[in-house]
Amino acid sequence: MATPSLRIAKANRILATLPRATLDRIIPDLDFQPLMMRQVLQPRGQRLEQVVFPVLGVASMIAMGDSGASVEVATVGCEGMVGLPLFLGGKKAAVEVFMQVPSVGLHLKAAAFQDHLKREPSLVRILQLYTQALLTQIAQCSACNCHHTVEQRCARWLLQTRDRVPSDTFPLTHDFLGLMLGVRRPTVTVAARALQDRKLIRYYRGVITVLNRKGLEAAACECYQLINDEFDRLFGAARRWSAYRNSYHFPDSRTTRG
Repeated sequence: MATPSLRIAKANRILATLPRATLDRIIPDLDFQPLMMRQVLQPRGQRLEQVVFPVLGVASMIAMGDSGASVEVATVGCEGMVGLPLFLGGKKAAVEVFMQVPSVGLHLKAAAFQDHLKREPSLVRILQLYTQALLTQIAQCSACNCHHTVEQRCARWLLQTRDRVPSDTFPLTHDFLGLMLGVRRPTVTVAARALQDRKLIRYYRGVITVLNRKGLEAAACECYQLINDEFDRLFGAARRWSAYRNSYHFPDSRTTRG
């Protein structure tokens, strides 16, 4: 088990919001591990054994029908937590969450998580606020999928991903992007090419590079800013947390508490 340092723990926005004394009590139970591409963090219909606080990377929340068709309904990164049904009183989840952009995260076993919920009212409060923000994201993304173009939605999704990774370059295949946007691969190709022709991104062999963030923001629909504003409003101290996080170079999962 790799116990994270205080600095690494505070790179997750939920944990960073907690009082120092509360976080000090939770850190010994956290396990700092790599999060691999396609790794399932929240299985559908199975008993949940842990919650995960991502430090970097992007996890996708996927709704699936009996036919096997699936679509992304939300993303989770360093602002959130995977395993929310355990907080809400459930033991299983109706939606799957898996890693789409790999990185690292903090794992907390279900039993330890429930113990901390009983003892730490500040943890309960911040998870209530996170639940509200996540529901806003789900609702806004649903509206976005109905009313905005694929190119606008693609730009929004790329911005949300860039906010959660340490570099302008990150892995992303056509198949993954199609799943995220709920469209077929040829439609993804057209949208990505349009953004590339405008020199906003470079897309080559499953790797995206953001070349012009301001231009990408202009190309995105208003949903990107609406979702960000809601998280900032509910969490507070947004700029201070962002500056803290961006100033730190994250080590690999072998790092232990120093």
